[in-house]
Amino acid sequence: MSPGTGSALRLLAASVDAKAVAEIGTGTGVSGIHLLHGMRPDGVLTTVDPEPEHQQFARQAFRASGFASNRARFIPGRALDVLPRLADAGYDLVFCDGDRQEVMDYLAESLRLLRPGGLVVFEGVFANGRTVDSGPQPTEVLRLRELLRAVRESQELLPSLLPVGDGLLCAVKR
Repeated sequence: MSPGTGSALRLLAASVDAKAVAEIGTGTGVSGIHLLHGMRPDGVLTTVDPEPEHQQFARQAFRASGFASNRARFIPGRALDVLPRLADAGYDLVFCDGDRQEVMDYLAESLRLLRPGGLVVFEGVFANGRTVDSGPQPTEVLRLRELLRAVRESQELLPSLLPVGDGLLCAVKR
């Protein structure tokens, strides 16, 4: 994750006064650290990843960054198996950085999870410039194009595409 993307995540979390954030794709914990820095001091990050070792590494990174263990809830598993168990309208922000093949399902789950005025954010939507390239593209790029179109055309969302890192697609739930 680029420093600009991390800075944008902090700003976005702060702009919605985030107390509850869901993250799809824990990775090494870099995005989670940025989100936690932008969240309220009593906020909790719920992070989902199919790789338990990623979550262990992120747990150590959060601790090294000075976050108390009660600031993050780690749920191992495939996002589309875990997200349906999370509370409807219980989240201020949902950050999606998981399997690009599943972005449309992440969008549907995010709309259910977000409170009105909440924010959904997708990382990497430029796909290294491939989403605007006119040549034949892999399925993951076609899914990203479908996501961009769906968010743009949704009456339920107010979108913006931020040109930081590899592209952040942000949308406020009306």
